[in-house]
Amino acid sequence: MILTGSEIKSRLGESIVIDPFDDSQLNPNSYNLRLHDELLVYEEIVLDMNRPNRFRRYSIPDDGFVLTPNQLYLARTLERTETHDLVPQIEGRSSVGRLGLFVHASAGFGDVGFDGFWTLGLFAIQPIRIYAGIPICQIMYHEVVGDITEYRSEKYQNNRDIQPSMLFKEFQQKKDPQMRLSFGQEMAE
Repeated sequence: MILTGSEIKSRLGESIVIDPFDDSQLNPNSYNLRLHDELLVYEEIVLDMNRPNRFRRYSIPDDGFVLTPNQLYLARTLERTETHDLVPQIEGRSSVGRLGLFVHASAGFGDVGFDGFWTLGLFAIQPIRIYAGIPICQIMYHEVVGDITEYRSEKYQNNRDIQPSMLFKEFQQKKDPQMRLSFGQEMAE
């Protein structure tokens, strides 16, 4: 089941943290998250899963920043969220999608216990000017059935910035014979 907007608000400070919270961003069954004012762009021609990839940081000026097609831009939400006993999920807003902007490159599903900013993988169908502070996506909360094990990741938990891929850390674990089984299980998921 997905929580209603009023239920999201009633659970603030308990199982849900949205910081900062603004009543005007609350929807009937979600909450709008806004775009922070920075972007990361990978500098590599070929991205490598097995090592960190170089990137460049850009600021979004007041008059906006034009995203070009066929380029992945990493961004983050202005809001930090924290969730206990619920599964968070983000989706792009329909008004943003109707402009041909994808806001997460297949990574919109969160885990129970996640605490941090949401890194967004922005991808534009055609050139589009974006602005800091715009409600870019919405977060929904699903109730969980069964025993809860909270998310604990050394890669992304408690982040305070845009997070480039850290998949390379799983390759490092693979080199450790005791970690091979868990690496294979993670890669299958």
